Amino acid sequence: MRYFTNVHDLGDLRSALAEAFEIKKDRYKYETLGKHKTCLLIFFNNSLRTRLSTQKAARNLGMDVIVLDVNQGAWKLETERGVIMDGDKSEHLLEAIPVMASYCDIIGVRSFAHFENREDDYTEKILNQFIKYSGKPVFSMEAATGHPLQAFADLITIEEYKKKDRPKVVLTWAPHPRALPQAVPNSFADWMNEADVDFVITHPEGYELDPKFVRGAKVEYNQLKAFEGADFIYAKNWACPGVT
Repeated sequence: MRYFTNVHDLGDLRSALAEAFEIKKDRYKYETLGKHKTCLLIFFNNSLRTRLSTQKAARNLGMDVIVLDVNQGAWKLETERGVIMDGDKSEHLLEAIPVMASYCDIIGVRSFAHFENREDDYTEKILNQFIKYSGKPVFSMEAATGHPLQAFADLITIEEYKKKDRPKVVLTWAPHPRALPQAVPNSFADWMNEADVDFVITHPEGYELDPKFVRGAKVEYNQLKAFEGADFIYAKNWACPGVT
């Protein structure tokens, strides 16, 4: 696996789930895999749970971990190509990536949506530059369009607590004081569509997620109707498509 950004990168989902439960029973079973290897975690945005859990997972695999907070203790990085660097950014991302990659064996990247241009966000410029130019395996710790680590954890939780073989799972839009990115609901839909669940998405009209994540899922605009017979309800806010 050269990169991990969505459910399809993982391969067979049943095998991945079986391995996840195996590791939960013995968290240090594979600690020799990471011996003398280094995991570099790069944060362009803040993080709490993803930072801690990913760092702990790497150490459980026997890896050394380097954490780099861009713009906080490191030079500010210019991410756009073809710009005149006469501002406060000292280095360009394309020059920094090979340097960072030379000190590690695998790279985790966290880079959120900018909420300025939906098309620009969905190109995943920062994450894809690491995939293209680092020469190392790259995994997403949340990007503009997806959060695969959280979605996998959500699926593991559903598998642990389900009461029947094929539970009904509902992803619902929920109010929030401010508009949030689509990364988490996108990934949740991405993974539920491949899992053995009855998956339904409900939200106000005009808040549709990207079709490549929704795929064949049932979309029900009547929230109460969508909730009928639900075994799991996943509530999340996301901005309307015109924003991000």
